[in-house]
Amino acid sequence: EIERLKAQSKQTDAKIEATASAVERGGNSGWSSKTSIGGYGEHHFNHFKDKDDQVDAHRFVVYIGHEFTDTIRFFSEVELEHSLAGDGKPGEVELEQAFIQWDYAQNHNVTIGQFLIPVGILNETHEPDTFYGTERNNVEGRIVPTTWWETGVMLGGEILPGLTYNLAVHSGLEIPVPPSSSAFAIRSGRQKSAEANAEDLAYTARIKYTGISGLELAATAQQQQDVTQGALPGEDAEGTLLQAHARYSIAGVTLTAFAAQWDIDGDTFELAGADEQEGAYLEASYKITPKLGVFVRQSEWDMRAGGSADTEIEQVTAGVNYWLHERVVLKADIVDHKPPSGTATDNDGFNLGVGWSF
Repeated sequence: EIERLKAQSKQTDAKIEATASAVERGGNSGWSSKTSIGGYGEHHFNHFKDKDDQVDAHRFVVYIGHEFTDTIRFFSEVELEHSLAGDGKPGEVELEQAFIQWDYAQNHNVTIGQFLIPVGILNETHEPDTFYGTERNNVEGRIVPTTWWETGVMLGGEILPGLTYNLAVHSGLEIPVPPSSSAFAIRSGRQKSAEANAEDLAYTARIKYTGISGLELAATAQQQQDVTQGALPGEDAEGTLLQAHARYSIAGVTLTAFAAQWDIDGDTFELAGADEQEGAYLEASYKITPKLGVFVRQSEWDMRAGGSADTEIEQVTAGVNYWLHERVVLKADIVDHKPPSGTATDNDGFNLGVGWSF
């Protein structure tokens, strides 16, 4: 009887070991081990001198990614803006990214699908714990315009250590024209890959250098034959975007210089002064401790720079970031807003925010 019990015990141990091995193999090769989930979000309180105060669940974003093989991967991003979406609601539900990326050669890849345009600083990296200020800066928001995604094909890779490139062909802007209330606004021209008019595609190229510790230099150029997608009969509103920035960090201090400019052809844009739209900012920040940082930013932007009227907007923003965790941040800043002469609304105020990413 003892021998029989010993034999049964050995059989049981063998079954347990086999089951554990099967579970382990399944965990290593199953979809769950290859799939990642993340996201970010932020809540804001905004106080304005000449407008009502506002509380906003500004963004709630979920990432889902999957690695099919070591060289083929999928990434997606879905965002809910301003808490509520639908008819008469202030927000939107948006698919910001959904693409396949294939490493077709060592240090070189191709991205196919819906992706963020490789331009500026915030457009590709805009999680709230990665930048200073409660709100994203207006130069990158209105001139670039962040957040900006399109659908197409993009090549990327590393040419030399620290020197990378991107070349993309993708859907383009459809900038509104009169009588639209948002006529000539670059930001309003984002089609967001929602049954986007693709009569005129756009072409983007970027070069970036990060070969020196703490330094980032980058330049982007984009060309589109008609940024209105044919909305102005008899006119080709050819648009060219040029953008460049430099950023250097050392001993907790980060200095940033950023500039972007649109040049748009066509009599309609020229008569409105919207044939040139430009912006620039300088920012200095200092991380006093790993948790506490302060910053000041001087910004200027002009969406009617081609006209003779005073349409330039200036803004100075200064504030503090406090990281409860490296990916959880509290923010506070004050804004000195200088609108063009003759503009009644004054957007001076202060902002409070909390943001996270994971």
